[in-house]
Amino acid sequence: MKKIVTSESVNIGHPDKTCDYISDSFLDEALKQDKYSQMAVECAIKNNKLFIYGEATTKAKLDYDKIALKALREIGYNEDFEILKEVSEQSVEINQAVVKDKLCANDQGLVFGYATIETPEFMPLPIMVAHKLMMNYDEFRRKDENFFFDAKSQVSVLYEDDKPKYITNILVSVSHSEDISNEEICKRILENVVLKTLAEYENYYNDKTKIMVNPSGRFTIYGSYGDSGCVGRKIVVDSYGGVAHVGGGCFSSKNATKVDRSGAYYARYVAKNIVANRLAERCEVEADYAIGLENALNINIDCFGTNKLPMEELYAIVKKNFDFSLQNIIRELDLLKPIYKKTACFGHFGREEFSWEKIKKIAK
Repeated sequence: MKKIVTSESVNIGHPDKTCDYISDSFLDEALKQDKYSQMAVECAIKNNKLFIYGEATTKAKLDYDKIALKALREIGYNEDFEILKEVSEQSVEINQAVVKDKLCANDQGLVFGYATIETPEFMPLPIMVAHKLMMNYDEFRRKDENFFFDAKSQVSVLYEDDKPKYITNILVSVSHSEDISNEEICKRILENVVLKTLAEYENYYNDKTKIMVNPSGRFTIYGSYGDSGCVGRKIVVDSYGGVAHVGGGCFSSKNATKVDRSGAYYARYVAKNIVANRLAERCEVEADYAIGLENALNINIDCFGTNKLPMEELYAIVKKNFDFSLQNIIRELDLLKPIYKKTACFGHFGREEFSWEKIKKIAK
């Protein structure tokens, strides 16, 4: 059976990603001062206005304006911003449900982790190519004053019998100055971004691959001046590009007691280790949590018929090697460190610098 799978990525100057980056900057600063900070401080942006809102229970002294402006400068904004804040402490009722003898889930929810053998990162090919296009663009635009921080990519891959055959379409849209022609934009992006990325995926690129750069024409109104943004509106970009399920909760702004984030990281960790240890070629792990309870309610594993041993044995191996309790997730993945700003763009998975991407030897 043939099918086409499409995934997208966005650069850090996309308004939604900008808000993710600012919110994770708040979280990192809180964790630097108080590793037990309970944070869910988000933001929304439009034009030169930034609204900061949410809950924080922490001993950290946070200058939200200063942190936000620093993040905006890192992205590439030079404008002055009008900032409005509405931040309160976390609900006492929620806090009492979470902070007990053993840490408990901050909310109910279901999370998913996924892994596949089709790339070295054990990630789906379409989302990895889309992310690498944006990584290469971000590096390029910081060296060329004609290109700016708002950009998007989209990649389509033809699959046959669930195996990727070749990339059918690559779409890149990038913001730019008034002083550069459409022809020159296409030339520079093709040379410095698209072909540089495809060099890593030459087995999946052929003369059938269609490449499009800025198909809408001009892109000189960009960032928060071209669109509004807020936290958590790119959850498919952040995960597996639509190949796997998503639980519905976003990651950015949330500390590790929020299972939307930490549980999803652990589900990826388990799925990746199942595939990396050659127990299956594809794997999706689902975990369900309830507020105030320390362990997952249910664990479901789907290997899509690629498992190398009976599923009953696989479940037993997972139970022997992995502990889905919140306290263990935080301990095993070392999630009390200020590591989150780095996750805000280019995907939360498939990047070796993060602890949930490590591979361990599984005891059978």
